[in-house]
Amino acid sequence: MRRIIAAAALLALTLIPALGNVPRLVLFFASYLVIGYDILRKAVKGVMNRQPFDENFLMAIATVGAMALGDYAEGAMVMLFYQIGELFQSCAVGKSRRSIAALTDARPDSANLEAPDGSTDTVDPDEVAVGSVIVVRPGERIPIDGTVIGGASSINTSALTGESLPRDVSEGDTVLSGSVNLTGVLRIRTEKCFEESAASRILELVENASAKKSRSEAFISRFAHIYTPAVCIAALALALLPPLGTLAFGGSPDWGDWLYRALTLLVISCPCALVISIPLSFFAGLGRASSLGVLIKGSSYIEVLSKVKHVVFDKTGTLTEGIFRVSGIFPVGTDEETLLRYAALAESYSSHPIAVSLRDAFNGSANAHEVLNVREISGRGVLADIDGTPVAVGNAELIAEQGLFAAEPNTVGTQVHVAAGGVYWGCIVIADTPKKTSKAAVNALRSLGVERLTVLTGDSHEVGRSVAAELGIDDVRCELLPEDKLMAVEELIGGDGGLCFVGDGINDAPVLSRADVGIAMGGLGSDAAVEAADAVIMDDDPLKLASAIRLSKRCMRIVYENIYFSIGVKLLCLLLAALGIADMWLAIFADVGVMVIAVMNAVRQLLPAVSGSHAAPTA
Repeated sequence: MRRIIAAAALLALTLIPALGNVPRLVLFFASYLVIGYDILRKAVKGVMNRQPFDENFLMAIATVGAMALGDYAEGAMVMLFYQIGELFQSCAVGKSRRSIAALTDARPDSANLEAPDGSTDTVDPDEVAVGSVIVVRPGERIPIDGTVIGGASSINTSALTGESLPRDVSEGDTVLSGSVNLTGVLRIRTEKCFEESAASRILELVENASAKKSRSEAFISRFAHIYTPAVCIAALALALLPPLGTLAFGGSPDWGDWLYRALTLLVISCPCALVISIPLSFFAGLGRASSLGVLIKGSSYIEVLSKVKHVVFDKTGTLTEGIFRVSGIFPVGTDEETLLRYAALAESYSSHPIAVSLRDAFNGSANAHEVLNVREISGRGVLADIDGTPVAVGNAELIAEQGLFAAEPNTVGTQVHVAAGGVYWGCIVIADTPKKTSKAAVNALRSLGVERLTVLTGDSHEVGRSVAAELGIDDVRCELLPEDKLMAVEELIGGDGGLCFVGDGINDAPVLSRADVGIAMGGLGSDAAVEAADAVIMDDDPLKLASAIRLSKRCMRIVYENIYFSIGVKLLCLLLAALGIADMWLAIFADVGVMVIAVMNAVRQLLPAVSGSHAAPTA
């Protein structure tokens, strides 16, 4: 940044009218060296290493040629603009891929090791041997994989599996590290050492997946490998072959004329328009995406996004809200309001997510009612006396224990049954519902040429298939752990076009790293997913994915427009130069004029698309 400011200040001084030619010349060269010495060094190093044809050599040829022919301002300004573009690029990419902060947080720092006398000691999880007994209290993370040997509780496994529903566990059940204990105290016999447990394996999967993932080479670098040697060889051939041919036939060659033509050819073919407009097209695309709420971490991912043919979604928090809500009320012998009120009152003192959902839906106060003798039956539900009436709220097993039959509605979700005064009152269904824009996002992606859509989820087959069917997605794979998701993506990756994975949880981090382009939901998504992704949708709206792909296609179209226009004009002028018709004035137009037009075309991306085909679809 300081070099850019210094070079810009030196160039600004050249605009002083009273400045003499020599001081102005010194300022031009000083600004050029301040801003471009590293590019020149890399170009020389590339030549010495026999790998000259990259963007550094391309920039060196462009700017040194301009300076040698007396166009000092152009040489310095081109280098300045290029370095500004590089600064934007480095800021966009950053070093976020190496920082998996939230994933580290998911690995517990301590474990409560139980001694033979029943006391507990807080130790580092690495010190816990296989077969030891650990105690996990409510609110704590399970540090090591194991089997429950005492207690019962509900655990939140969403960080590992993405499953939205807390899982009830009791003696004999297997639990995974990284899960959060929600209610009761658990005694767990460890079955693995800390480094082999689930949370540790996820971190390892992220690193391995990142290493496997191929990175797109910068577009300008690939272009430079072809364009730069072609131009240099053509200029050299024009300077040498015609005079040598004349000499071979006994004539007297005009070396100066052919050298002038070769220099004119170099000026015409100076790739300033491409060197500036191509990166600028990508930077403008990145800026436009940011204004839409999509942060893309580098220009290479714009190119990959434009070619995406297969989109793979996580379900919970990506296509669905990731929050439990009452999705259906089915009363039997009472009304919906009464059924919901009694269920919420019975759950007044519970911290279970289902209880929170019932209270949110009720949106009333328990103060006006007498709620006594609340007894939470782990894994089944709650018993309470409300206004003197005995009430049971829970699963079908709890209702059966009251000697009643629970009618189960034909709908997907967690079913909460209610009985009061020895009479069955009905059922309330709680589910994680699709986001309002998910269906529109699926339709928009298909209209953009995405050929295949897949859902990968840790949720149950019943829930996963129901959501996929509601959104119109045929390919769904359920009950997947992080390693299963990674294996599924390894299966699906390849073929024509790229694979894009969209997710939001810690469990999605390995897959986000492995996919051709990984996109994280940044609003509710975990830090690990955001850090591992190549792009971030800031407001969790899946419809923004379609906007990002549409914008990427537009960006690549503008890039190719600039390439075809620049090279087309230059080829025409090169032909005129080779025939001796073009002079330096035409050469300057072919260089500077084309550059200005290409830059204006690139900046066009910062404006909203006016065509109906580019307008973001609405839900």
